[in-house]
Amino acid sequence: MASDELVEGREAVLSEADQKTNHDFVLQKVQPALLGLMDGSVSTLAPLFAAVGVTHRPIDGFFVGLAASVGAGISMGLAESLSDDGAVTGRGNPIMRGAITGLATMLGGMLHTLPFLIHDLSMALHLAYAVVVFELFAIAFIRYQFMKSPLAQTVGQVIIGGGIVFAIGLWLGKLGAAP
Repeated sequence: MASDELVEGREAVLSEADQKTNHDFVLQKVQPALLGLMDGSVSTLAPLFAAVGVTHRPIDGFFVGLAASVGAGISMGLAESLSDDGAVTGRGNPIMRGAITGLATMLGGMLHTLPFLIHDLSMALHLAYAVVVFELFAIAFIRYQFMKSPLAQTVGQVIIGGGIVFAIGLWLGKLGAAP
């Protein structure tokens, strides 16, 4: 019996250790990446689609999206790395968190920017719309998977938030292009 109790006790300790490792991974890697993906995906929508709406030139949209993605990535990376040294909160190495957040922000902004390398405006827009939908659902799934948020709730939050910013970008593009 003592042997069985030892095995059960060891499994409980391993389970707690595994839980701590998972918690640290989510806190130090997933959360900064998710923060960056969400910011990059959403914050670049309005300037990108407004620029394309005003100029009707996909390449202009590409450069606005590139600038917004790189600028947001640097800003978010610095903000994340300077916001907390990790000593009190356990959020890990600030340089690593900043790098993860910054790169994820750039990635989130560039995914729907890349279609604007296509010279055909209609094709570029339709592909970018599809990429935005994919990005928002991917973010919702990551929140569901790692943050244990209810799937319907997280899809609703991400789609509504992203949809509002997207609509503002389209509206500003039409407003800017009006005679």
